[in-house]
Amino acid sequence: MPTYEVALMLRAMPKPELKTTLKRISHAIFDRGGIIRNIENLGFRPMPYKTTAHGIVHREANYFVFKIDAATKAVWDLKEEYSRDVDVIRRRVFKSQDTCDNNCTLEEELLPPAYREDVQNMIEVGKTQVNRFTYKFKYNSGLDYYPFQK
Repeated sequence: MPTYEVALMLRAMPKPELKTTLKRISHAIFDRGGIIRNIENLGFRPMPYKTTAHGIVHREANYFVFKIDAATKAVWDLKEEYSRDVDVIRRRVFKSQDTCDNNCTLEEELLPPAYREDVQNMIEVGKTQVNRFTYKFKYNSGLDYYPFQK
């Protein structure tokens, strides 16, 4: 089965309703023989522009990305079902090309985070970047004073 990413924008709603909506979305995938690999919550944020869906104007949405394995016909059925769901504002399905090749050993996972190779790499990257809180702008005007009354 191919891997797909399903990006969903859900309407603004309280957490219990959001939970039932996510369960309904997940069960629709499972009913069609799909497998959910990952669910990523991108948060509740304002939309780039106001959108009308199912007769309601939406300005904010909950963003979710589902990574699923499903048959092509099942994905078409899911898109059709989500278009009828009143809680889903927008839905997009993308075919994912990357494969999951995790070469991880138990010894690496049992190490404290400071001794892991990927954490060491992140620390090195952090040392090379400019700290935005201690960086001070240098005026290159050639004058020995700031002419704009700082």
